[in-house]
Amino acid sequence: MPALLLGALIVVPLLELYVIVQVGQQLGVLPTILLLLAVSLLGGYLLRREGRATWSAFRDAAGRGSIPTREVVDGALVLLGGALMLTPGFLTDAVGLLCVLPPTRAALRALLTRYAGARMLGIVSMPSGPRRAGRAARKGPHKDSDPGPGGGEVIDGEVLPPEQ
Repeated sequence: MPALLLGALIVVPLLELYVIVQVGQQLGVLPTILLLLAVSLLGGYLLRREGRATWSAFRDAAGRGSIPTREVVDGALVLLGGALMLTPGFLTDAVGLLCVLPPTRAALRALLTRYAGARMLGIVSMPSGPRRAGRAARKGPHKDSDPGPGGGEVIDGEVLPPEQ
């Protein structure tokens, strides 16, 4: 993780400056600045358009009662892509564009969900010793006389739905 942070905070800006200087030498200073401004404006437009579409899809999925996992991942990618496109630089703009445009976003979503699934399976299948969490780890097994973290009397009962 520290290497990733180092890359994000030091290497990426240095690469961006190098690319901007190279483009500036080819096109000139004013056209390069105008191009960076145009791409940032395009990023703002795409962020607004794709963000609205993703939010609408999220609301539709939630309204149907389904879990909007695809829409949440799309929303995160659109937000990341928009932030990258609003950041001055050609490299971040290219990555941001990949995150925002629907066809490439779908491919990135598939990669991310596959990666997350593999990580989850790797974590679940890792051998580990027995774990005890919460009060059980500190106080031992729960006893009927133990009132729990809130204190007071423990009442056994059944929860009934409200009468209509």
